[in-house]
Amino acid sequence: MHLSAMDSERLTQLGLEPIITTSELADYLGVNVQAIYDLRADGNGPTGVRVGREIRFRVSVVRDWLDARHESRSAAGAGGES
Repeated sequence: MHLSAMDSERLTQLGLEPIITTSELADYLGVNVQAIYDLRADGNGPTGVRVGREIRFRVSVVRDWLDARHESRSAAGAGGES
């Protein structure tokens, strides 16, 4: 069975974690694919796994990366207040 055809339950049974493509990550974040490449080039993007010419991202790595960028309430309000 090809990995892309496997469901999450089957991956878990095999001890594998789901991975997403650069396009899927960009869609999820609501940005274009180039923004993901730019973040990675600047050293600010999530770490990926190279599969041939493509980059894939472990879901847990993306979650950790997003959590690390979570703004506190004070930081989020500081820029917009006069």
